[in-house]
Amino acid sequence: MTTREITIKESKGTFFPFKKSKNNKDGYDFTDIAALRQVLGNEKAKILSVIKLGKPNSLYDLAKKLNRNFKSVYEDSKLLQRFGFIELVEEKTKNRKRLVPKIVSDTITIHIKI
Repeated sequence: MTTREITIKESKGTFFPFKKSKNNKDGYDFTDIAALRQVLGNEKAKILSVIKLGKPNSLYDLAKKLNRNFKSVYEDSKLLQRFGFIELVEEKTKNRKRLVPKIVSDTITIHIKI
């Protein structure tokens, strides 16, 4: 497991959209509070919790455990994967492929630069 570091930067009294950090190839600078909320909102926090504690065997199983529709869970999971919080591991079962969500980062550290 790894620690995911998030840096929020202030510029001219406002926060701007996030960008890939130049100093840390695995980290991202979130310079927009809205972008941070999008990635770490309540629904995504629930997804992380259910993946960690419920150990779903597919995205469909995750959606059932969350009592949410599959498309929404899929889109939220892809966003979490994009920023390195989870990994979607492809597994083949019979004639089908399924994506199994796995936690990649076990700690999130937030830095706010003013």
